[in-house]
Amino acid sequence: MRLEPVAGHPEGLPAPGAARPPDTSRPRPPARRVLRADVSAEPLDIPGHQALVADAAAGAVVTFTGVVRDNDRGRGVIGIEYVSHPTAPRVLAEVAAEVAERSQAEALAVTHRIGILAVGEPAIVATACGVHRAEAFEAAELLVEEVKHRLPVWKRQMFADGTEEWVACP
Repeated sequence: MRLEPVAGHPEGLPAPGAARPPDTSRPRPPARRVLRADVSAEPLDIPGHQALVADAAAGAVVTFTGVVRDNDRGRGVIGIEYVSHPTAPRVLAEVAAEVAERSQAEALAVTHRIGILAVGEPAIVATACGVHRAEAFEAAELLVEEVKHRLPVWKRQMFADGTEEWVACP
């Protein structure tokens, strides 16, 4: 199989999302472990997620942290409240297990916050460990996208002008 290189990339790496040749540098098949999948009212432990997935055989740990920003569509935001459905922990565990199976990750960990969060506070942390960086990046991105689409968590944005808006409500 011939891969099309990224334009101008000296190593001729495949474009993002392109098929990759089999990895012969891997010492063993990917472990595909889910080490944490939580919905929590407690502040997120980002270094803890990174340490949890670390693996001596892996060369990459990728962490995505989604934080509460101070604006949305031109409106000032002062905070967000996340509310979860009772099935959210089970759904998050299922999502993480499916992503682990679909990816080449050695390990995954993900936690989504619930409750009232201030601007700058982490709302989600998703960490993936892979033998190579591409595997870790791809697994982390897939995990975040699947959580965003499937986790039954809704958010109430509180605006600086005193108004509020519920987002992602069924």
